[in-house]
Amino acid sequence: MHKARLEAFSDGVLAIIITIMVLELHAPHEGTLEALKTVAVPFVSYVLSFIYVGIYWNNHHHMLHAAKIATGPVLWANLHLLFWLSLFPFVTDWMGASHWSPLPTAAYGAVLLMAALAYWILQQTIIRQDGTNSVLQRAVGSDLKGKLSPLFYLTGIGVSFWQPLISAVLYVAVALVWLVPDRRIERVLAEADHR
Repeated sequence: MHKARLEAFSDGVLAIIITIMVLELHAPHEGTLEALKTVAVPFVSYVLSFIYVGIYWNNHHHMLHAAKIATGPVLWANLHLLFWLSLFPFVTDWMGASHWSPLPTAAYGAVLLMAALAYWILQQTIIRQDGTNSVLQRAVGSDLKGKLSPLFYLTGIGVSFWQPLISAVLYVAVALVWLVPDRRIERVLAEADHR
């Protein structure tokens, strides 16, 4: 299968995920700042999840751009990633509605962790398919950010039962690290074009 179909399907799913998340936000019935405060925590949860979906969309695009083709294993690994990302609206709403209570905050971290692992599986599947000297393998390198992120998520999950605010800080910290666009794949693709 041509990878453009895979990318278009994935883009559509991610757009639906964002749409569902925003539909879970409900405006207050009163037109006051005090009433707006009642939706502040759900709004912050939405913003964090929107950023995460944007990060996945951006990095997924670059990863597929580096892939040669989309084989069956790549398709299934991609669906695995989309499954975990599709849970973002549920855990975002639950965490925001509960004002970052321990169990919903841990569940949010668990979905972040599983999405990160699913992304890694997709990345490794593409590398296995394209070979150890592939563009993606050269671009990923040691992948320090990719290795540290799950550790932050695991810590956030554990801490959420005692201090959910610390979990929130850890989840935000990982998002901030990934918010800076990862130029590794672009750099390796540009180098390959100049050869």
